[in-house]
Amino acid sequence: MKPETIERIRKFTEDRDWDQFHSPANLAKSIVIEAAELLECFQWSDENFDLQHVKEELADVMVYTQNLLDKLGLDADDIIHMKMSQNEAKYPVDKAKGKADKYDRL
Repeated sequence: MKPETIERIRKFTEDRDWDQFHSPANLAKSIVIEAAELLECFQWSDENFDLQHVKEELADVMVYTQNLLDKLGLDADDIIHMKMSQNEAKYPVDKAKGKADKYDRL
């Protein structure tokens, strides 16, 4: 996310004094709830969905995710690079390319 977007999220939360409600557990719950609402956009069709609604729900997931990153003192780029390194080791291209198998079945 761009720094100005992150700052806008932080200011929104700060202006409303909502950080007091943002325990890691509450934020994790909120991410799951919003992810379920995102999934609901595709409940009856993989192809006929309201893109605006998808964008709104995806944004909610991302905002809560940024709030959780802040609460835990984490950097999105750092943890994504860490996880991608793990994924690259678990799913080497020569074994995983074109396959949807779990790493322990490659």
